[in-house]
Amino acid sequence: MAESMKGLNRSHRCTEVSKTNIGETITVMGWVQKSRNKGGIIFLDLRDRSGILQIIFEENDIGAEGFAKAEKLRSEFVIAVVGRVEARSGAVNENLATGDIEVRATELRILSEAETPPFPIEEDSKTKEDLRLKYRYLDLRRPDLQKNLIMRSKVATLTRSFLAEEGFLEIETPMLTKSTPEGARDYLVPSRVHPGNFYALPQSPQLFKQLLMCSGYDRYFQIVKCFRDEDLRADRQPEFTQIDMELSFVDVDDVIDVNERLLQKLFKETIGVDVQLPIQRMTYAEAMDRFGSDKPDIRFGMELKNVSETVKGCGFSVFTSALEKGGSVRGINAEGQGEMPRKKIDALVEYAKGYGAKGLAYLAVNSDGTYKSSFAKFMTEEELSNLVAAMSGKPGDLLLFAADEEDVVFDVLGNLRLEIARNLDLLNKEEYKFLWVTEFPLLEYSKEEGRYTAKHHPFTMPMEEDLHLIDTEPGKVRAKAYDIVLNGTEIGGGSVRIYQNDVQEKMFEVLGFSKEDAYDRFGFLLNAFKYGVPPHAGLAYGLDRLVMLMAKEDSIRDVIAFPKVKDASCLMTDAPNVVDQKQLDELGIGVVEEAE
Repeated sequence: MAESMKGLNRSHRCTEVSKTNIGETITVMGWVQKSRNKGGIIFLDLRDRSGILQIIFEENDIGAEGFAKAEKLRSEFVIAVVGRVEARSGAVNENLATGDIEVRATELRILSEAETPPFPIEEDSKTKEDLRLKYRYLDLRRPDLQKNLIMRSKVATLTRSFLAEEGFLEIETPMLTKSTPEGARDYLVPSRVHPGNFYALPQSPQLFKQLLMCSGYDRYFQIVKCFRDEDLRADRQPEFTQIDMELSFVDVDDVIDVNERLLQKLFKETIGVDVQLPIQRMTYAEAMDRFGSDKPDIRFGMELKNVSETVKGCGFSVFTSALEKGGSVRGINAEGQGEMPRKKIDALVEYAKGYGAKGLAYLAVNSDGTYKSSFAKFMTEEELSNLVAAMSGKPGDLLLFAADEEDVVFDVLGNLRLEIARNLDLLNKEEYKFLWVTEFPLLEYSKEEGRYTAKHHPFTMPMEEDLHLIDTEPGKVRAKAYDIVLNGTEIGGGSVRIYQNDVQEKMFEVLGFSKEDAYDRFGFLLNAFKYGVPPHAGLAYGLDRLVMLMAKEDSIRDVIAFPKVKDASCLMTDAPNVVDQKQLDELGIGVVEEAE
């Protein structure tokens, strides 16, 4: 039978009690973690969001009725305890913040009884994630998840205070907006008042934050939900949270400066990590050339080497035909891995095929200087030794090569170096390596659409010195765009925005939009620009990804209170689900069943 807490006020959370409280009478409330009856004395671990506190029940202190009640307690009962703080009678528990004290109970109230949970509420749970997500309200009681969400709250609070001090205003933008299909798919919301018309949920507040700059607000920020109807991975969710900002009268360096200081503050005050400023910068071209990725993990080496010149004209047709078709030959050196068993090398070949490689050429340098290779018989001794020298190969090294179109080679080797690093345990989660990647291409060519599309979005400013190329060689135009990368994960990105009308019209023209198209999609922004627009730039972080890395987790689901799974469904609430016919009729929507 649940009891009332009338007349009781919680005086402390569990780990707010310490040696300094010895001798005091306190009131604590929480969940029973576990209870051990040692015959005449009951030891109980009480848990709340702060941690665990040991409670002792003895009949002399709590009376016969109270002791009988204590004997009934089971895991996850919610209780209130009044008692005296004492030094721990047994051995000190070094693993607990409260391991040197205990509370001798003088009063117990059972506020709520609990059924046996479907899995133990414990750190580092071995329970399958699907079951934990179905009972997420129980999963969220686990100390490691609670630590993550407390950290997330702290990051949000620190961000707000830092940006406020830097003169940013927190302004909310609408959730029900107009669909502007350029990028990921929109989530659509039907309008009851305007039959046949739909709102879109925002993929980002991009257009509204630019309008706020037109309205003179100077520095805006928002911690905001965004929505994208796209295929999901470990670091993607259909709804996610951005730390979003926009600044007026600034250029690239101004945005980078304020964000470096924000990151320095967040990492120092949340997890005690010193971020050294300035953060290293690298152009997109250099990042691709050295790491095969626009978000390189720089915690380890194994950089790509371009050996196209070295193998030009060699006897191995896989290399030469790739070069004849305008591709390249590049390699990575897995130092000290020359003895890698053939089975593991074959697994790497299969892995490479997943990224578009037709195969993977390998060459192991034996300790005696001889070679074990998949292609040595096609090349002369001199060609082989030149190739090894170009790769800085030495006895005991394993050299891996990809030959194909440039973008395939980058994709294959960029991912392969990460896979090898994972296999060799080179990725230290205690290490935080930041990198700004700058000067992205403004455009990328879409073979499917047969046109150039915006690499970031259509409002990104080209670099002034490349503007003359926009008609003749649009693929070579660089953007004033920048991503902030941490340990091989992009945690944020942004750009300087176009604010001159002629540049914006040229951008739409290159993207294949007619003036009518552009005004149909973005008219409200383009009209605003007619009335005086300041130079402006911005950046947005994925808050979920940022906290995931700070918490050393592998999935953003572990830092979101109620996440969705890979098919964008919620296992706890069974969303999405069918709705009443009455609701559909009001909206003028018919659901058409597909024929089997």
